Amino acid sequence: MLTRVTRPLVLLDAASLYFRSFHALPESLTSEDGTPVNAVRGFADTVARVLTDRCPSRLVACLDADWRPQFRVELLPSYKTHRVPTDPENDDDSPDALAAQVPIILELLEAAGLATAEAVGYEADDVIGTLTTIESTAPVEIVTGDRDLFQLVRTQPSAASVHYVGKGWNKADTFGPAEISAQYGLPETTAGPAYADMAALRGDPSDGLPGVPGIGDKTAARLISRFGSLEALLSAAEQGSGEIPTKTRTRLCEAAEYLTVAPGVVRVVRNAPVALSKDDRVPTTVADPERLTQLQQRWNLGGSVDRLRRAVDSDPAA
Repeated sequence: MLTRVTRPLVLLDAASLYFRSFHALPESLTSEDGTPVNAVRGFADTVARVLTDRCPSRLVACLDADWRPQFRVELLPSYKTHRVPTDPENDDDSPDALAAQVPIILELLEAAGLATAEAVGYEADDVIGTLTTIESTAPVEIVTGDRDLFQLVRTQPSAASVHYVGKGWNKADTFGPAEISAQYGLPETTAGPAYADMAALRGDPSDGLPGVPGIGDKTAARLISRFGSLEALLSAAEQGSGEIPTKTRTRLCEAAEYLTVAPGVVRVVRNAPVALSKDDRVPTTVADPERLTQLQQRWNLGGSVDRLRRAVDSDPAA
């Protein structure tokens, strides 16, 4: 059982979690007026499970203040371009049925007494990166469906790991430096930064990152492992290093413009101006039980709110 000393700081990638809940649960879960609440229910259930299973002393739901920050777009105009609606009245990537549920989720977190955090002009990834970086005592556990945050795993000054919930909390995989090393063939001692460099090389179509043609996970991991960093690899390629196959060296040189800006897009910001809504300590009882009940009844949230309430009210170290 986790003690007060070892209980972690949990950082929730909120948008990632409620987006996945929205697509995992049927829109037939509605309030009395027909408003879908599938994302709210799924998100509340996930938070309840995290509180119960991980027993955090502190928890922050990290939010996107800007899902496509200008500084990343200026570096790489293709960044998330495919998610930008051509018709403002028909944003398929942010369906109205989900957007309408986000304020309810935020109200639920406030009534439960759980902290949220955001940084103007930055993504939730940057909020998580900043809060992870400044934490030096408690182990940090990041809950996300986004592999980009693998770059934050570490062992010092306190451990940081990622619970990857691509298939839900019940099937979550936990990644620390050892697991990243085993999964991708990267050096364990630099697994986090090495993952970011590998991601820049291979690219990510879902984020509009083209990557280097012909270089996938395995080749990228092998190159980063051999040269230690993307910068060192590019320097070796420019100098015509014989340790890089000729075809690969040519590809790297041809992609030099992209590789110059890619790190600034892929690497999370670690000094964003993060603002927390409240103290991040998990309360021993819900902050506003009456408001929580009102939300439960107004939006037909049923057992999801009951489970969240029980999870907050239970002190594992009592």
